[in-house]
Amino acid sequence: MTDSLPANHPLDAVNLAMEAASIALALARAVPAPLRPVADQLIRAVSSVPANLAEGHGRTGRDRYHHWRIAYASAKEADIHLRLLLGAGAVDPDRASTALSLLDRSRGATWRLLHPSPPTR
Repeated sequence: MTDSLPANHPLDAVNLAMEAASIALALARAVPAPLRPVADQLIRAVSSVPANLAEGHGRTGRDRYHHWRIAYASAKEADIHLRLLLGAGAVDPDRASTALSLLDRSRGATWRLLHPSPPTR
């Protein structure tokens, strides 16, 4: 699904974020009780990424970039929460690695939205 869009298209970032969120949300559901606060933070952060990317796509001007900046920061936050759970042994390493990779790709796509290349002549 994500391969059909250009790398600088907002929906490419949304699709990557959705894939990452699906995996991270499933992982967070199975976290043991002592680590629930970290899992809850992961749920909020990872849910914010595709939501803000999509909302920004529907906005214009500075408001668009504001939502994309929030999405970028939320992806970084989700990355840290997932790494904390991974380090604690609370989530499946293979699935967490896949989610982390997708979050990284989503951040890269979001960065390109926020910092477009100048047009070539």
